[in-house]
Parts: sequence; structure tokens; C-alpha cells
Amino acid sequence: MGALDAKCPAARVYPESAQAASRHADELRIAFDGDAVLFSDEAERVYQRDGLDAFTAHETVNALQPLPPGPFKPLLEALHRLQNEKDASVRIRTALVTARSAPAHERAVRTLMEWNIAVDELMFLGGLDKGEFLKAFEPDFYFDDQRGHVDSARAYVAAGHVPFGVANLR
Repeated sequence: MGALDAKCPAARVYPESAQAASRHADELRIAFDGDAVLFSDEAERVYQRDGLDAFTAHETVNALQPLPPGPFKPLLEALHRLQNEKDASVRIRTALVTARSAPAHERAVRTLMEWNIAVDELMFLGGLDKGEFLKAFEPDFYFDDQRGHVDSARAYVAAGHVPFGVANLR
């Protein structure tokens, strides 16, 4: 928690995560959850407190308002800068893998646009299990704030738990 408090991206790496050799030796693939990882936990707090309908209404009303940054925005920014270097020896691919779905997806997309950051893959799963989708993307690493999602992911990919946000206050 000290690193996150100091505004440094940090996660507990699960040592028992899958470590399969990458079929993409010329690429670095990093996947991120959205709320409480790339974005603040503002919307997640509404969901935890008031449920899915209130979350959907909140995100619809605030669709044009960018989400505040979360602890891993600086890492995504750095990866985005590296992606845009012409002399890069390794290609970098990024993904947003989130439980959000329509209409809440709009705020996440608009936030990335406001930040002027492009990601290669956007997966809005509407609450579906993230593990199978991560298995298909084959990231070298995945970051999520919820242990259940990390447990699902680590069967297929290396994963880290980000101890940030309302889901970690329990």
C-alpha cells in the first residue's frame, strides 16, 4: 500500500500464476482492469454501495465526464509512449479488460480518448469471467484490483493484485 500511497503503480504478483512461454516473443503484452486500476474507483464505489442499476445510471449521466486516474495510469502512459517510438525493438500491445458493458463502456472509452491514450484491445465483458478472454489475448501480465478476477486470470497468465479501491476495504 505504501507504493500506491506514493502514487507509484504497485501490485502483489501471484507467484503461482501461469508462466507459459509467450508465443509472441517480439511483443510485450500487458492487460489492465479499468476501475480502481487504470481509472479511480469512483464508479466502483457506486456499484458496491447501490448496485448495478445505480452504477449504470451514474455512468450514463457522467458519460462525457472523464474518470479520474487510477494507480496504473502512469504505467499505461509510459507504455503508450514506448509504443509510439519509431525505433522500438519490441512491439508493445495493451488491453483494457473490464466487467463494464454498454452503456457504461462509453465513459471508459471517452476517458482514454481524453487522456490521448490508445489501447490495442478493449474487452467489455459485462461481468463474464475474465480468465478465458485473457487466455485468448495472451498477455505477459494482467493487473486487477479484485482477487476473484486475479484468481480467474492466473490460471492462464501471470497476474497481479492491485490493492487499491473500495473492493479492497472489506
